[in-house]
Amino acid sequence: MTGPTMHPPSGDALSAIKAAAGADWTDDAALIAPSLTDWRGSYTGATPLLLLPRDTATVVAIVRAAAAHRVALVPQGGNTGLVGGGIPPADGSAVLLSTRRMNNIRRVDAAGQLLVADAGVVLADVHAAAAAHGLAFPLSLGAKGSATIGGLAATNAGGVQVLRHGTMRALVGGLEAVLPDGSVLNQLHGLVKDNSGLDLKQLLIGSEGTLGIITALALKLVPAPRHRAIGWAGVDRPQRALALLARLRLLSGGQVESFELMPADGLALVEQHLGLRPPLAAAHRWQCLVELAGPMPLDDLLAEGLADADDAVIAQSEAQGQALWRLREELPLAERRDGPAVHHDIAVPVADMPDFAEAATVRVETLFPGARVLAFGHLGDGNLHFNVRAPADGAAEWIAAHREAVSALVHELVVAAGGSISAEHGIGVLKRADLARLGDPARLAAMHTIKAALDPQDIMNPGKLYQAVTV
Repeated sequence: MTGPTMHPPSGDALSAIKAAAGADWTDDAALIAPSLTDWRGSYTGATPLLLLPRDTATVVAIVRAAAAHRVALVPQGGNTGLVGGGIPPADGSAVLLSTRRMNNIRRVDAAGQLLVADAGVVLADVHAAAAAHGLAFPLSLGAKGSATIGGLAATNAGGVQVLRHGTMRALVGGLEAVLPDGSVLNQLHGLVKDNSGLDLKQLLIGSEGTLGIITALALKLVPAPRHRAIGWAGVDRPQRALALLARLRLLSGGQVESFELMPADGLALVEQHLGLRPPLAAAHRWQCLVELAGPMPLDDLLAEGLADADDAVIAQSEAQGQALWRLREELPLAERRDGPAVHHDIAVPVADMPDFAEAATVRVETLFPGARVLAFGHLGDGNLHFNVRAPADGAAEWIAAHREAVSALVHELVVAAGGSISAEHGIGVLKRADLARLGDPARLAAMHTIKAALDPQDIMNPGKLYQAVTV
């Protein structure tokens, strides 16, 4: 769906939207500028107006004014996205709406294990509020100090605990959203059972702001685990790592919280650029970070589960556990410091991930001489960060010449393996052409129909996700 051509808003349109926003707006270019470029610096947009609503009623008024004047709105949370989904078009045809002032935690229902909060609440504050009640929100990622829960829902974010708890689709018990006509979808009740028709909240989750603006969420909580066990293991092949994971899941009865797979060359970058050394003395082609969580001590069980590894260590303190996690969390930073790469956030069936990582690496490095693949990620949910690093000499020129062809090949290999070209960051602008080229036709047609029905004027985040959907 391409929708009608958008033009910069007229003076009358901007006046109407400002009036709807009350005092919660700015047209000061200096104040707007930090919101116009994405986290990676890949996309920069323009907008005549930044809206900063504090409540749902203001969002309703803004959306109704925008619909009346056919003005496009681009919702933005913490601006931590990686595919350009929260950046307005460069032509200034859209108004930017930030949810960052909608930052109230409305209530914590300890008995029902639910937390209801505005969309602009950052993830770290959700963690703290849940912990105060002996509970936990089981989703964590590196940007937890700035990523908002509205943005996490809009992109169906995952993180390191998907293996056990699922993505945001599984962790949202209900939501509130303003639809393109200004009506409010209110599903904050968090009912465990509700068979009264379509589950409309699931349309909004993962829609990247193209079907409406999420204003609040009811998040599912779990009891905070009393014990954690964190270990590190080395293996010669990723297939053996998968076998370790399967064994641990059986032994623990499903208490495996995270299982991360990293290659030796990635950890070498962490040591080279950040001075952090893996805990195993011997060299291993692949290394794994695993965390178990539950009500009883788990160190002995973790040691038993890792007995078939070539080598393994178990953290003996919280500080040691944090040090092991830091090795994994700092790997992307070390890679960036080493030089540019073409990044891919992909998913394949869990059982196929080890074979895919090896075969796709050979294919890419053969067809693009000098390329160096760095494949790492969440083994337990099939999410692989398949990054193709440029040759050391002439890196910038190599990236410019080969970026599109490299991504096209990687995505073709992923789809051929029954996978997804976007595991957890969405489509945004970055992947919209490949979605149209490689996506399932029936699914794309259904998405197009839903978008056209809910947003016939295409005012909700136009140019993202659906822009390249053709039927």
